[in-house]
Amino acid sequence: MTSFFQRLAERRRFGMRPGLDTINRLAERLGHPERELAVIHIAGTNGKGAVAALCESVLRAAGYPVARYTSPHLVRVHERYLLNGTPVEDARLEAAAREVEEAVLALEAQPGAPETTFFECLTAVAFVLFRQAGIRLAVLETGLGGRLDATNIVTPLVSVITRIGMDHCDWLGDTVGQIAAEKAGIIKPGRPVVCAAMPDEARAVIAAAAARQGARCIDAADAVSVTVSRSTLDGQTLKISTQERALPPIRVPLAGAFQIENVCAAVAALETAADCGLALPDTAFVTGLATVCWPGRFLLAAAEPDVIVDGAHNPDGARAVRQALKSCKVKVPVALIAGFCGDKDALAHLRILAPAVNRAWGVATSNPRSLSADQTAGLLRMAGIDTVASAPDVRAALDAARAWAQDNGGLVLVCGSLFLAGDALVALGAYPWPVTRRDDNELLKACPPYPVHNLSVER
Repeated sequence: MTSFFQRLAERRRFGMRPGLDTINRLAERLGHPERELAVIHIAGTNGKGAVAALCESVLRAAGYPVARYTSPHLVRVHERYLLNGTPVEDARLEAAAREVEEAVLALEAQPGAPETTFFECLTAVAFVLFRQAGIRLAVLETGLGGRLDATNIVTPLVSVITRIGMDHCDWLGDTVGQIAAEKAGIIKPGRPVVCAAMPDEARAVIAAAAARQGARCIDAADAVSVTVSRSTLDGQTLKISTQERALPPIRVPLAGAFQIENVCAAVAALETAADCGLALPDTAFVTGLATVCWPGRFLLAAAEPDVIVDGAHNPDGARAVRQALKSCKVKVPVALIAGFCGDKDALAHLRILAPAVNRAWGVATSNPRSLSADQTAGLLRMAGIDTVASAPDVRAALDAARAWAQDNGGLVLVCGSLFLAGDALVALGAYPWPVTRRDDNELLKACPPYPVHNLSVER
């Protein structure tokens, strides 16, 4: 399989190209496997992965064979593709990849045919993989934006749009309204859409898009009531009620106040899917919410001292982390390990976190677009953190930060990049699935940077 991933990594040089023509042609060549799926389709700036994980977990607890496709991966490409809660096995992934590659080569042999991009290939693999596995129910997360994202060739049972913020502005636009319009592109005629908590400007854009499509727009905050009775670093106890059900208290292993929005969105989406014919008893919600697995998002990854790993990589994500520390009543000194990709607003991110931080280390992530450790350390100082050092790698930073936290009765926060989060989880032994870091996975991370285009659209 390594040779396939070598060839796939090379496709990053094609960058991201707006338009659905290529993925539609590829899907047609493959026999339109996406049309065999009943789908919950999720877009948004922050929270869409957590909502996908919550929906998949409840559907699985209800007894349905279910697949999940999310991106990017933290450690292994296999985790993008979950079959009944488990990352796909090598043999299954290889079989699906082989079928997709044959179709891609046949299409590209035609005169004037455009090259198929990296993400288009990965998305086609998901559709073929789910068909080969005999799974007909799937939860899909968009890769970037929505309107022209490769996942947007599906016709979903229900669409979900999570919180909208400023990220990927080179591609999606430089206002919340423009970004919301791109996300709202996943809304399909007559198919309901769930809208999570978000700025009024974004909500108005989404409501207008739904009206144009004749799609019912459900406000998750109105549809679902959540009361928090206990919040700690390893999760929170929630009392959830809707017009259809009142669930007993559930201990959800997702910490942070921001996860309440995601729980509301997921429950609203699932109840909307139930209106479309899916049987979802209360027990499925209780079990599914209590056993959800979504690593690297305000995750308590180690103890004595506590180490929290979070993949937040934009200012809205930083605000969510800061609020999570507050909601969990963290009153101890905080040691921050930070690393960023060069296309992120790292300084704005760090200025939000800085008031809660006592000591910091800058590191480089495993992405070739990463800022260097010294560059990140410089930004940490600019953000107002006085005691800062550079570390040669994540393990060295963890050793130093944990020693400091142990001596000062504090905790460690790892934040700034999903690449950094993945590396930290492996170093801490907190990655939830078997780890065999392979060359093929590294190739998918270590490839050329995206070309930058002045476009307010995506792939």
